[in-house]
Amino acid sequence: KSSKREWKPLEDHSCTDVPWLLLFILFCIGMGFICGFSIATGAAARLLSGYDSYGNICGQKNVKVEGIVNSGLDLTHKKYVFFLDPCNIDLVHQRIKSLALCVSACPRKELKTLADVQKFAETNGSTLCSYELQPSEYTTDSRASKLCPKYPVPESAPIPFFHRCAPVNISCYAKFAEALITFVSDSSVLHRLISGVMTSKEIIMGLCLLSLVLSMILMVIIRYISRVLVWILTILVVLGSLGGTGVLWWLYAKQRISASGLETQIAKDNLQALLIYAIAATVFTVILFLIMLIMRKRVALTIALFHVAGKVFIHLPLLVFQPFWTFFVLILFWTYWITVLLFLGTTGSPVPNEEGFVEFQMAGPLKYMWWYHVVGLVWISEFILACQQMTVAGAVVTYYFTREKRNLPFTPILASVNRLVCYHLGTVAKGSFIITLVKIPRMILMYIHTQLKGKENACARCMLKACICCLWCLEKCLTYLNQNAYTATAINSTNFCTSAKDAFVILVENALRVAAINTVGDFMLFLGKVLIVCSTGLAGIMLLNYQRDYTIWVLPLIIVCLFAFLVAHCFLSIYEMVVDVLFLCFAIDTKYNDGSPGREFYMDKVLMEFVENSRRSMKEAGRGGGAEGRELKPM
Repeated sequence: KSSKREWKPLEDHSCTDVPWLLLFILFCIGMGFICGFSIATGAAARLLSGYDSYGNICGQKNVKVEGIVNSGLDLTHKKYVFFLDPCNIDLVHQRIKSLALCVSACPRKELKTLADVQKFAETNGSTLCSYELQPSEYTTDSRASKLCPKYPVPESAPIPFFHRCAPVNISCYAKFAEALITFVSDSSVLHRLISGVMTSKEIIMGLCLLSLVLSMILMVIIRYISRVLVWILTILVVLGSLGGTGVLWWLYAKQRISASGLETQIAKDNLQALLIYAIAATVFTVILFLIMLIMRKRVALTIALFHVAGKVFIHLPLLVFQPFWTFFVLILFWTYWITVLLFLGTTGSPVPNEEGFVEFQMAGPLKYMWWYHVVGLVWISEFILACQQMTVAGAVVTYYFTREKRNLPFTPILASVNRLVCYHLGTVAKGSFIITLVKIPRMILMYIHTQLKGKENACARCMLKACICCLWCLEKCLTYLNQNAYTATAINSTNFCTSAKDAFVILVENALRVAAINTVGDFMLFLGKVLIVCSTGLAGIMLLNYQRDYTIWVLPLIIVCLFAFLVAHCFLSIYEMVVDVLFLCFAIDTKYNDGSPGREFYMDKVLMEFVENSRRSMKEAGRGGGAEGRELKPM
């Protein structure tokens, strides 16, 4: 019934998937409860003000913890956390493996001996040894070797807002950095890399801005160079397949002639392998040529859609800024999520550990709150991305199905956002939840694979990788189907399942066109990303090469290229989204309209020319007639 139901673009609007919106709201309330609980239990104070190894929060009076010495102290005037050995980082448990104390000031210069530590305490009133030692006992008490900091004590400064004394010299964390950056073999190399980044930050910012400008320019001009890119792609594929096949047959013939007098088993095996490779390459080339022959007209549709997509950005210029709003909202949410995660890390009741110090742990069901928090990260992030997809789909659908473009709303993007908020948030919540159901198991399997790396047998490793790969493929397919379901919802205002079914039927009926758009179109956009990254990288090499003060500028260049790729991906993914929405609108338009009076096409003149040429070719081939031969007149 769904495939036969008439599509009525933009004729009526109704609320869709309301139960899922209520479920999403309840879930967000649960996320808020976690944040409120962590703040109410003192986690916010422990995170911001810091606490020592005895459970005392710095900068305030504390309550005595049963069984823990040095707890319950009045540390009103000691507002900073100081670690006796700040460079001793436990990479497994992600923490500093050192005694922590509350001090009144961080050491602003390096202290090389206990005498320097004692002088610092007497001069500044900041005791860097454990509370039970008096400054006068630093050089005489035998316990000072364990209760005083490891010397030389590095110069440190308080971290803004978090009241922790952190070493100023970045080389202190060379071990931690080496665990993250495996090619760094010593702290001096790391120091030079960091210095190169800091001293070239103006150039890095300028190059990042250049990549942003190039991405916006490419989105405007890609409509004019799409045909050239397709021809370049076609020529490269033809030459590559023919050249590879020819080389294999040439090697086979040469090997056969040279091995005619040799009867060794190795020569026979090599000759047989070359024959198999040459035959496989020939079959692949023939199949590739047949596919290109079948899809040659559908490649023309891809070019037409890219051309129309360029017009969409001219009529809807705010689409260009859509990645900015999405990225801004994601940054705000991720900042909130990380803050609450840090709160959770310091939430709980004080419990003595094996070393006699205090750790904060949650007991009972509350210790599983971070699982809920992780699910919230995935679901709400996907929800924000889905809102972008629905917004873009609604704006492009409005553009496509408005016959007179001068009658478009003043701001179609804002009109699409208004429809999303008023009618379709439930559909977005449901679609993003489906992606979450696939993404979380994949993340769990990836975590298990990482933890068992080198311990599991080959069979288990193969099964884990196969499961991860299958879930990744399923996630990509569902993401593509979701995007088309959002487009169907924007057109007909139907719920998620109905829209997904309708969109799936349309996509199956146009499977070859979908394949052409997703192969040729994606490769064109990939070439665009490569062009932006290469241009930005070339400009970076030319600028950084003239800066003789930099010891190593490869890291700034890598940062610039990564940022350029990220920016190009964000902008061109919007372009890809617009093309996919236009294709679904085009497929619906050609299915339910034929150009006759009362059933005029909505499509652009470029797409009209494509349809006219296709029907003319069918008519000349003897397969057209009746309605197929009508002259198509756009409104």
